[in-house]
Amino acid sequence: MRLSDLQSKDVISIIDGRKIGNIIDIKIEEESGRIEALVVEPNRFILNVLTSRQEFDIYWAEIEKIGEDVILVKMKV
Repeated sequence: MRLSDLQSKDVISIIDGRKIGNIIDIKIEEESGRIEALVVEPNRFILNVLTSRQEFDIYWAEIEKIGEDVILVKMKV
């Protein structure tokens, strides 16, 4: 799977069903070369209500499933 494949998917919280945002980048562990986290640009609602951050990380352990159209994560926004 390529980064561009991930970027086309919506990131959805399985806790409350909200769209969190879209993937804009990834972080890779230097030693192992494994994906450490997905860097997400929050949708406008999340950005306005919860934070002024322009991006945040979703760590690999928080990802429940990567589907055809969405990435399901276990985190509350």
